[in-house]
Amino acid sequence: MALTKHVVIVGGGFGGIATARGLRRAGVSVTLVDRRNHHVFQPLLYQVAMAGLSPAEIAVPIRSILRAQANTRVLLAEAVGFDLERRIVRLEGAADLQYDYLVVAPGSRPNYFGHDEWARVAPGLKSVEDATEIRSRVLLAFEAAEREADPIRQRQQLTFVVIGAGPTGVELAGAIAELAGYVLARDFRSIRPEGTRVILVEGGERVLASFSPELSREATLALEQMGVEVRTSVRVTGIDETGVTLDGRERIDARTVLWAAGVAAAPLTAQLGAQLDRMGRVRVEADCSLPGHPEVFCIGDAACLLPREGEAPLPGVSPVAIQQGEFVAKAIGRSLLREDRGAFRYWDKGSMATIGRSRAIVELGSLRLSGLFAWLVWLVVHIYYLIDFRNRLLVLIDWAWAYFAYARGARLITHETPKGRTDADSLNSAA
Repeated sequence: MALTKHVVIVGGGFGGIATARGLRRAGVSVTLVDRRNHHVFQPLLYQVAMAGLSPAEIAVPIRSILRAQANTRVLLAEAVGFDLERRIVRLEGAADLQYDYLVVAPGSRPNYFGHDEWARVAPGLKSVEDATEIRSRVLLAFEAAEREADPIRQRQQLTFVVIGAGPTGVELAGAIAELAGYVLARDFRSIRPEGTRVILVEGGERVLASFSPELSREATLALEQMGVEVRTSVRVTGIDETGVTLDGRERIDARTVLWAAGVAAAPLTAQLGAQLDRMGRVRVEADCSLPGHPEVFCIGDAACLLPREGEAPLPGVSPVAIQQGEFVAKAIGRSLLREDRGAFRYWDKGSMATIGRSRAIVELGSLRLSGLFAWLVWLVVHIYYLIDFRNRLLVLIDWAWAYFAYARGARLITHETPKGRTDADSLNSAA
């Protein structure tokens, strides 16, 4: 059968991959464009950042994922603009792509709420590069503390501030506490677990605000039992190389600050010329298409879709992106048959967050779990959704080893000098 229609997908994240897979039998040719050659399982990025997993265990080459689809090709390129009237995607350093249907799924980036200068000293966690950068910063802090004779400066090196108490922030804070208390403490001679201070800062009234108050309290208690200082209802007003300022008056001296306070849509969404919300997401119709352009879809973190009038937009989480990708693939198939596309309906399968070893919370409708059983549920679900079987097996082996041996095997410093810091800061930061 001749493939007469061409679908271009921008972005190889959860939404883009789900769309491409859904089109494997749709009678169209598909081109997936991404500026990276791999798909990342973002829910486990914090494991790479905290030396629990290596990048290859949570990332799979996009070509490998789609190699069995004869109607699909993958381009390693960066989309930089669109001409919706002429149905063209502009690529940097490559020829334009003509499309009949366009699916825009570029993902998101950390949102510094008007303080983009903070990105240099407080990295977010959205890519493998971010994860390895954070891993290096954390490990270099311990290395610098080991060399430091002054107890005040050593304490500064061993103070870690995580800003934002959503799932990513909670996972990072708990993982740092575990890394210091169970793993690195046995490898160093001058550092003691009690010398490490982990502070989780949240502007709202409680951690994990998307969960029920009951589970939020459980998470806070678990963090505190691990030694994490939880600070809620405080606002970050300044970040620099030496620490964080809270509410314009309180100063926390810390050489490592991590950002998990929010995300915004990728800047590429502005090139669509559509209406954006305050987070840069494209306001889309009920079928995930752009108003006035039924052949253009926007999904995942880049889309603002209200389930019903007056309700909050769907959250930027992987299940939403996957379900939207599957829906859009079917919508394109229906369009080819001149059938009604219908409206996207999100099936909320529940939420979960891990806090640390044998600690997690799970919310499935009215069912609420915490502790060891919740952690086992979290583990099974995350391994199941890893795309490649080899990755599932490797992650399971690594987690089993880490659980029983209290070990982290991926403690590699790959950035000798973290971005935004000088050699003196990273290697001789006490000087």
